[in-house]
Amino acid sequence: MLAGSASRRVVITGMGAVTNLGHDALSTWAAMREGKSGIRRIESEFFTRYKNWDVTFGGEVKGWDPCAQPNPVMEFREAKRLDRVTHLGVGAAVEAVRHSGIDFSKENPEMCGVVVGSGIGGITTIEEGMYTLVERGPDRLSPFTVPRLMVNATTGNISIRFGLKGPASAHATACASSGHAIADAALYIQRGLADVMVSGGSEAAVSPLCVGAFMVMKALSTRNEAPEKASRPFDKDRDGFVLSEGAAMFVLESEEHARKRGAKIYAEIVGSGNSSDAGHITAPDPGGDGAARSMKMALRDARLNPSDIGYVNAHGTSTPLGDKAEVAAALHVFGEHARKSAGGKLMMSSTKSMHGHCLGASGAVESIACIHAVGDGVIAPTINLDTPDDGFDIDLVPHHARERRVKYVMNNTFGFGGHNVTLIFGAYQG
Repeated sequence: MLAGSASRRVVITGMGAVTNLGHDALSTWAAMREGKSGIRRIESEFFTRYKNWDVTFGGEVKGWDPCAQPNPVMEFREAKRLDRVTHLGVGAAVEAVRHSGIDFSKENPEMCGVVVGSGIGGITTIEEGMYTLVERGPDRLSPFTVPRLMVNATTGNISIRFGLKGPASAHATACASSGHAIADAALYIQRGLADVMVSGGSEAAVSPLCVGAFMVMKALSTRNEAPEKASRPFDKDRDGFVLSEGAAMFVLESEEHARKRGAKIYAEIVGSGNSSDAGHITAPDPGGDGAARSMKMALRDARLNPSDIGYVNAHGTSTPLGDKAEVAAALHVFGEHARKSAGGKLMMSSTKSMHGHCLGASGAVESIACIHAVGDGVIAPTINLDTPDDGFDIDLVPHHARERRVKYVMNNTFGFGGHNVTLIFGAYQG
């Protein structure tokens, strides 16, 4: 959203998720609240066929089938034509729409749209296609290869599922993708270009190629002996992030539209910001300059002061450089309000300590914690935070959830390429 633009209020009326913490939004939030870990050993033949894996664990979504009875998300024939990233995304969208109670058959389809973020898209289809090409030749490739692997496949399939003919796009800004998607969806509504948007993120990148690629970059934790302890944002002993998959989707509406149909409103999106580090393609700015500018932009857009924010859901990936840069940025933006040693009241935690790093879906999955923070008055913890790193002078909510009423919360997502996105959610006040 841009300061000075049209001022239609944007509210959230539905949530859906498929994650390694739960197969719906409510169970995902319950696990976050309880400080549970969804990180386990990866179950794949590649990790038995080849022995030179430095990393053998991740955040897989286990036990979820889009075709499972009694409430299948899609038929088996349709599922065969789609990549897992779209299975997860459509599954989350179906739940979000059901949760919102909206009936799209009664809506103007040209005023309803979709924006979804994914950092990688249909990577499983790409891998499978390459195996087929090498082993069996090009004429044995599936004719569905291209529509399965497209980064915008989830957007397209959600649009088709619900007949949404309004604004539709897909963001691929690495780990900032779903943050960008939600911000843009809100902007369409704020400007009067849409009344309803389905938005969020989906990622299914716990694959041999992705695990191997991030492994050789030395970006992943190698704590194979204790996977559930591996994701430890802000801890002095952190050694990299944990690769995960999952999806989360939301129904966003103009306040007027939501109230007219009698929808329950869970939170309001009051501001957003984004920036670029314009520095290194993978490493963050050491001082968190780009992240700080994104947070400041969101505060300006929301017309809030730093002291108005009660909680920050950090990007907090558990990498040595990333966590340090984000803490530096937060201390710069929030000053004494953030400094624990000065009695600052700001809380900041990373739910990635529980579900790992869902790449392009991270911002959406973590928005569940933000919405419940303003709605339930519960702050999700940073588990595995035994010894905060030197200079991390912020209340990082270690180990256990905290009950505290907050009016505004901030959600940060940062991605390779230097992309930074910040969302601000507020408790809805009609």
